[in-house]
Amino acid sequence: MSDQKEITSVIMERKSSSEASILSIILNAAKKASIVGIVYLAGYMQWSVAWFIGPIVLFVMRDQWKKSSDSRRAIAKSTALSSEKDVVLARLNDLPAWVFFPDIERAEWLNRIIKQVWPNVNHFVREMVRDSIQPILRESCEKYNLKGFKFERIILGTVPFRVGGVKVYDKNIDRNEIVMDLDIFYAGDCDITFHLSGMKGGIRDFQLHGMLRIVMKPLITSIPLVGGLQVFFLNNPDIDFDLVGIADLLDLPGLSDILRRIVIETVASMMVLPNKFPIKLSDEIEAVELKAPEPEGVLRVHVFEARHLMKKDISMLGKGKSDPYAVITVGAQEFKTKVIDNNVDPKWDYWCEFQILESNGQQLYIHVWDKDDTGDDENLGRATIEVSNIVKKGSDDIWVTLEQVKHGMVHLRLTWLSLSKKYSDLDAIINETQLLRASNLNTALVTVFLDSCKNLPQARMSTKPDPYAILRIGKTSQQTKVLMRTIHPVWEEGFTFLTSNPENDLLFLSIMDQKTNTEIGQLNFKLKTIVNKNNLEIKKEPFSLLKSGPDSKVVWSMHLRILKRTGPTFQELIVGEEARPLNRTDSNISKASLNVAGAARNEAQFQLNEESASIQSEETPPVEDLIEDSSISLLNNVPPSENSEFLLHRTPSVTSSAGEAGLGRIQLTLRYSIQRQRLIVAVHKIMNIPLKDPSNIPDPYVKLYLLPERARDTKRKTQVIKDNCNPIFDETFEYVLSEGEVGSKQLEVTVGTQKQLFYTSSNVLGQVIIDLGLLNLTQPYNVWFDLQPESE
Repeated sequence: MSDQKEITSVIMERKSSSEASILSIILNAAKKASIVGIVYLAGYMQWSVAWFIGPIVLFVMRDQWKKSSDSRRAIAKSTALSSEKDVVLARLNDLPAWVFFPDIERAEWLNRIIKQVWPNVNHFVREMVRDSIQPILRESCEKYNLKGFKFERIILGTVPFRVGGVKVYDKNIDRNEIVMDLDIFYAGDCDITFHLSGMKGGIRDFQLHGMLRIVMKPLITSIPLVGGLQVFFLNNPDIDFDLVGIADLLDLPGLSDILRRIVIETVASMMVLPNKFPIKLSDEIEAVELKAPEPEGVLRVHVFEARHLMKKDISMLGKGKSDPYAVITVGAQEFKTKVIDNNVDPKWDYWCEFQILESNGQQLYIHVWDKDDTGDDENLGRATIEVSNIVKKGSDDIWVTLEQVKHGMVHLRLTWLSLSKKYSDLDAIINETQLLRASNLNTALVTVFLDSCKNLPQARMSTKPDPYAILRIGKTSQQTKVLMRTIHPVWEEGFTFLTSNPENDLLFLSIMDQKTNTEIGQLNFKLKTIVNKNNLEIKKEPFSLLKSGPDSKVVWSMHLRILKRTGPTFQELIVGEEARPLNRTDSNISKASLNVAGAARNEAQFQLNEESASIQSEETPPVEDLIEDSSISLLNNVPPSENSEFLLHRTPSVTSSAGEAGLGRIQLTLRYSIQRQRLIVAVHKIMNIPLKDPSNIPDPYVKLYLLPERARDTKRKTQVIKDNCNPIFDETFEYVLSEGEVGSKQLEVTVGTQKQLFYTSSNVLGQVIIDLGLLNLTQPYNVWFDLQPESE
């Protein structure tokens, strides 16, 4: 009986397993059929594979981004809520500042005070956000076609911000001020809702971390003993938050970045240097002392080139090149270079200038990116430089290694410019900017404190205007806040402008009515007017407005400061470069690589002109034929006398010789500018091109290439001179090269004719190849070169 049961059970198991296997086969076949069906349907409907791959990639990216973001917020929130012991045990990046820096003191006593006054802070911030931040956010959103931004509810929650440490400065400060830095960290339970483009959204888990500086000045003898406060961040704080409501639409990487960028820009425009948040505490001080402080100086930055950057673009054979550009930032000020396509060794040759209000603590950031057509630019590295180090040195020429990448370096040249009250210093800085030949450099700084206006005209017959002011110097314009329904607006706002030349520039003031969008007052002020004022300052003077009422006036204060290089002047540096002794190099120079027909032995004074890179000297008779056999080879770097430190020479402006090969001679000036990192080639003239048929005269031109690459971007070409055997060009060309590159380059100079001559099968009339490594180009060479037959 038991055997029969066992047999029956085995039969049932086999039957069930066979049924299961049949079911699994059917399911497996159905899955494969569905896959084949989907593929067939996609092919039949001519769908792109991107419709399948795109959503999968997007959802995976979103999940990963959300996980990392939620983890980061959870750690930050627990840090803000925990005790100091838990903070120390938290992640290393979130340790308070006093752990790392011995001069920063613990501030738990201050955190307890902040916790007690937090409800009052909550009320103050709510009013400030509605009155000051909301209009700025609305205007910024409209730039991205996001209209109608308005806060509905602003609750900061019960968790106050924490002070990780306090540093009070007792050295290198004015005795009339108190300066302290607070390491601020906020990760609260805020509840903020807003309306945007007809949709309702919100912000939660708002986080902010940065170094906040508080300057108490001036100190006074009556209570509260401090005239006012200046509150600001030295550099952009780290800001992060989560979106709710419309977050399902906007909280994707790339889309939510718009709102984050707007919030960061808004905070920067209010409280990141050079912007300050002033608080007046006493009526004893003038508002101009708090709201229009004079900067310490100007930091001039030359982003010259980069080397050995990462290859980010994908090519058919793997990693290709990159399309790099650099973003240079100091506080809220930001500049961006042009994009260099397909290059990991870009030469930007970009100049920019930053106003520095507090050099101690500020940093210059340079961030290199690879431009991507999709808008998702890839990181090529970043570097940080302390501004205070440049102030101490006066100038620096450095290569900085990029961080956060495997390799890459950037070449920077930094100059500190102090502010001078002497108008006589203007000539020196103008000459320097002209020598640098950068169109965006400035020579002076103007600080304007717009106090008020009086007796503005009515916007309409029965209504008062809603006035605001626009100030503009050159291409830079700034705007005041809008004051509602008044003909006597009091702004008390300060503005700072850089100007290229105060001799010629104007300050344009326009008073606008927001209600009607019309101009109700205007003033054009010549900056040169300040020259005759004491210390180049105007203190709270009234000026009549144009296009306004007869009694309409604007009251403002203004001062002009001239930019002045600290340390050696630019001209002294240039002289120092040119006066360096020439080092004797290889004297065995083949005439096949470079032929120098001759040069005069006499010393001559010359005047360097960067504009043409040529030597202007007294003309001498054509004596080169008499001295060809005993001429001084400029390539051998042999000084004309034993006591001479460097070679001075002059070259005749004309020549009667047709050269060694009888093809004529070409006059060039070669020079390398260390300060500007450029090889300068001036093509002056060609003489004695052979003429074999009077009816067939050449149309000569000159073409330049850098060897050994002979790349298209090194090609330079002069104009064509019609029917001339002795053409005069006087054209200057420049190559952006580092000093180390010059020694490995050759300059190919080819003289051609646009008109085909019957006696030659080529349009090349002659050629010379100059080995730049055999020359010391820190001084100009103005030389006649013999044209040789075209090399193969």
